[in-house]
Amino acid sequence: MKELIQRYGHDVSSGLEAIFTNKIKSFLTALGIIFGVAAVISMLAIGNGAQQEILEQIKMVGVNNIIITPTQNIVDQEGGEESSDAAQVSTTKYSKGLSLHDANSIAEILPTVSRVSPVISFNYSAILNGKSKPIVLEGVNNQYFELFNIAVSKGGFFTNEQMDNGYPVCVIGNNIKNVFFNQENPVGQKIKCGQIWLKVIGVVEKRDFTASASDEMGISSTDNKVFIPAKTLLMRFKNRSLVRADEIETLMASRDNKNEKENLNQLDKIVVQITETEDLNATADVIRRMLLRRHNDLFDFEVSIPELLLKQQQRTKGIFNIVLGVIAGISLIVGGIGIMNIMLASVMERIREIGVRQAIGASRKDIIVQFLSESTIISVSGGIIGIILGVALSKIISGFFDIKTVVSAFSIVISFGVSVFIGIVFGYVPAKRAAEQDPVNSLRQ
Repeated sequence: MKELIQRYGHDVSSGLEAIFTNKIKSFLTALGIIFGVAAVISMLAIGNGAQQEILEQIKMVGVNNIIITPTQNIVDQEGGEESSDAAQVSTTKYSKGLSLHDANSIAEILPTVSRVSPVISFNYSAILNGKSKPIVLEGVNNQYFELFNIAVSKGGFFTNEQMDNGYPVCVIGNNIKNVFFNQENPVGQKIKCGQIWLKVIGVVEKRDFTASASDEMGISSTDNKVFIPAKTLLMRFKNRSLVRADEIETLMASRDNKNEKENLNQLDKIVVQITETEDLNATADVIRRMLLRRHNDLFDFEVSIPELLLKQQQRTKGIFNIVLGVIAGISLIVGGIGIMNIMLASVMERIREIGVRQAIGASRKDIIVQFLSESTIISVSGGIIGIILGVALSKIISGFFDIKTVVSAFSIVISFGVSVFIGIVFGYVPAKRAAEQDPVNSLRQ
């Protein structure tokens, strides 16, 4: 065993010596592997980053959620498209839009539903101690925070008494806490929104929010929001289902302007969570039919399942990742072909060296081991440099182009393993050709 190690160890050292003797040629030979490995790692990092963004969005929209949003379509009794003719207004069906009663009915009637929260949003300014900041005032219930996996860093959520009686209390976002309270504990203090003073009972934990997230899927940042009970907003701020005298002129102006439509829906959104994933589509269909009856057969609402939309995106991204990996893998194969070509040329250049080694007792196995070790060492070295370059490229892409990248151990192991495999496979043909050289003819060269 010791003799074998010494013998083949000498062959490997001969291969190393040949590499260091021709440093530039060896480096150029390794370039294909270097760029191939770097391409695989960086491409898969981009793909993994995209996948992780989708998973984060799924977490943010909550599991098994259904989002119901109002639309502004007017449909006449004949089932035609949107009508703008004033003469036809009297023949159109009427719906009072998405309301709190719709949310309560869904929660009470459907057995597959576990949580329901209404969502009402208005833009206001928060004011305290001379400071003012634009905020989104959002009327919800306690189940909203569970639906979207929102936690508090300080304080707590609403009590049943606060929600039922419309108390002026709020849970604020992290940015609002930083602007108005800085290092102070805001819990128990008051903040003014519009003309109403609200008592702060909690602060929402800061969450990472990706730019690709959208309100259509129910995803939005909580940092600049002030959450209050839905009844508090309807009782103390604004209820769109009730038209006040001071709003009649605005409403008439919006009717005169055919391009502008007044939102008369009491709610901006209803978020429904289903107990079991397999019931999502069936429950969404039941909700559509139920709301259609409640809204006088008018489709003035839209029911969407963001988790399914995101999972469809995830499947698309998965296919895209495979394509990226295959394209990057091709560059590794090209690098392997480059190694084979250079090593074949090297065999022709070193025929005399091969003949001398055979003349002093080197066997065919020794020649194969020498040339195979050269190609393998070049591939391994190229693989290591490629890993470093690939990780660096991923960081550069993430920093300069604002694209999320995640370098996985799997991509590193697979790309390095493939580079070593390619070095052995594509190095064997030149090594075998070198071993088949006739010693006598080799010495004559």
